[in-house]
Amino acid sequence: MEISNHNTKRKRDAVEYEQEEYGAVRLAPPDIQNNGIDLSLLEALEKSQQVAVEALDQKTVKKLVLSFERRLKENIAARLKYPDQPDKFVDSEMELHDEIQKLKVLASGPEFYPDLVNLGTIASISSLLNHENTDIAIDVVGLLQDLTEEDVLEDNDEPAQILVDALIENNVLELLVQNLSRLTDSDPDESAAIYNTLATVENFIEVKPSVSELVCERTKLMKWLLGRLKAKEFDSNKQYASELLAILLQNSTTNQKRLGQMNGVDTILQAVASYKSKDPKTSDEEEMVENFFDSLCCLLMPLENKERFVKSEGVELMIIIMNQKKLSYGSAIRALDFAMTNYPPACERFVDVMGLKTAFPAFMGKIPLSKKNKKRFKEELEERLVSLVASLFGGILRGSRRERLLSKFVENECEKIDRLMELYIRYSNRVKKETALFDQLELDDLEMDEDEKYNRKLEAGLYTLQLIAVILGHLWTSEHLRIRARIELLLKQQKLTKQDVKDILQEYHDNIGDFNGTEEKERTQSRVQRFISAF
Repeated sequence: MEISNHNTKRKRDAVEYEQEEYGAVRLAPPDIQNNGIDLSLLEALEKSQQVAVEALDQKTVKKLVLSFERRLKENIAARLKYPDQPDKFVDSEMELHDEIQKLKVLASGPEFYPDLVNLGTIASISSLLNHENTDIAIDVVGLLQDLTEEDVLEDNDEPAQILVDALIENNVLELLVQNLSRLTDSDPDESAAIYNTLATVENFIEVKPSVSELVCERTKLMKWLLGRLKAKEFDSNKQYASELLAILLQNSTTNQKRLGQMNGVDTILQAVASYKSKDPKTSDEEEMVENFFDSLCCLLMPLENKERFVKSEGVELMIIIMNQKKLSYGSAIRALDFAMTNYPPACERFVDVMGLKTAFPAFMGKIPLSKKNKKRFKEELEERLVSLVASLFGGILRGSRRERLLSKFVENECEKIDRLMELYIRYSNRVKKETALFDQLELDDLEMDEDEKYNRKLEAGLYTLQLIAVILGHLWTSEHLRIRARIELLLKQQKLTKQDVKDILQEYHDNIGDFNGTEEKERTQSRVQRFISAF
């Protein structure tokens, strides 16, 4: 992820600390020759990096820690002795700052993290997030971000786990979030510290995924993130807040429900609404808006949040965004798909607010394309729209709304059934091609179990094919004569039979999971079995 002001994935400079004791060197003035390239500077930098890494051992780590603890103790003593005389403890504060900077060298040797933990200094480092001097707390945030950076911890899983566990035990999550409340974007250093705090939390989650729920349980991070989303102006911290929120919601039903209870659905809808008739100005801002939609789609997994979405007029907002045909067009379709899956009230609202008029032109392929990868973008939207139509049929089973839905497949010479069959043939061919591939693998004595085969077919588009078959099932069981006649004609033209559709439905029936509960599984299986029997 790129930002303009500061980058959490930056490469570390090994000469941030100019201490001969730890192998760094004081650099000479730039050499004017060599086309302005200071070769002596580069050579000194390279040597200092080599020496710093080579010199880092258990003895050096202990020396660093003892020096840090001594300066911390002196600073505490000076502040206690002269609480109202800053000039009496300012020197000890500067020395403490220097010691914290020296500890950053440990990032070049994550294998020594267990030693850092065993020496008991994690408690001291964590406590400094509460230091009266915000600059010291900012130093610690920078240190923690460096120590837990992704490229540092790569291939160092065990030391990373040990460090993160120790930090969590010493309440670093709570302290990091508490420290956010005294930082402001108006100060460049504090703004960078906000960004680094969010980066550190993300790093923790990378090392220990359970931190995702832990940090929301123990702190007010979610509330803080929602507050950032309400800021009118775009900046890198608002962007990162949107990204971290999406990460927290991604695989956690607990967090999804928690944020829903905090009025999170309405807050994110408001954030999205500011882009309903305009596009983001930069790629970073575009990424932020996508993060909004990622969070919204995650939020729409629990049933109670679907209800909040409908009450907050989320269906209407998504339709407005689609009608505006701006950059978020596809994201709005995705959000509607999540909202309407297994939730009839959202389907009913969609029909009531003229959603059919907006969705079916897109279903027919009239999609505004503004993405670089147009083909894949269009395919993704096609799959979403198939899912959306399947949800409509599943959520609206009778009444005038059902008639309005069915009428869409009769109007204009049944063009939407033609489109449905076009998609059926395309996805059927993809699945057949994939099946032929692993049949060939078996001929070459490369065995695959049934689960792996099924997953490969899903990746090739089987799920979309199954949903198309389900829609055909709904259309067939409507017993509408024109609809049935059109389906039979199109099957015959493609040299297919109703048995081909039944086979797809049967495979779908046999593989329906219980993700949404046993009751929903049985209801869906019963409906699909009815389609099979009708065909």
